[in-house]
Amino acid sequence: MFSKEESRLLRQEFWTSFGKSFPRKWLLYNTKIKGLSFKFYFDTKKAFVTLDLEDDLENRVNCWEKLVALKSILLDDYLPTAIYEEEYFLDNGKEISRIYVPLEQKVSIHNKNTWRDTMEFFNEKMNLFEAFFEEYRDVIKG
Repeated sequence: MFSKEESRLLRQEFWTSFGKSFPRKWLLYNTKIKGLSFKFYFDTKKAFVTLDLEDDLENRVNCWEKLVALKSILLDDYLPTAIYEEEYFLDNGKEISRIYVPLEQKVSIHNKNTWRDTMEFFNEKMNLFEAFFEEYRDVIKG
């Protein structure tokens, strides 16, 4: 078991190492579409990359409908294991819409032996997510 401080330092070390291993500017929050962002997620049990819609309900639904219309393209040409969840609840109880790609193997941010696989997964899947987004940004933005 790790103390809060040990866990914080491990997380910091992972993200610093990831940034050095794959030095590039990710889109993340800089999508130019209100409420739409990309995120990396890694905890003690799982890792995934996400496209999150966190805007007010009307804008979220509007954007979600466009992403659903593009679903077959995303799955066929970019990310065949992507999961669409129109109603996804964050740990804090907030409801968002999320498309995510999970890393299928067991990983933990507390286990350095799983870091390399997780970093490579993040790099590959986020590159594909961003390529899809760049290609269909105008459709999604509407």
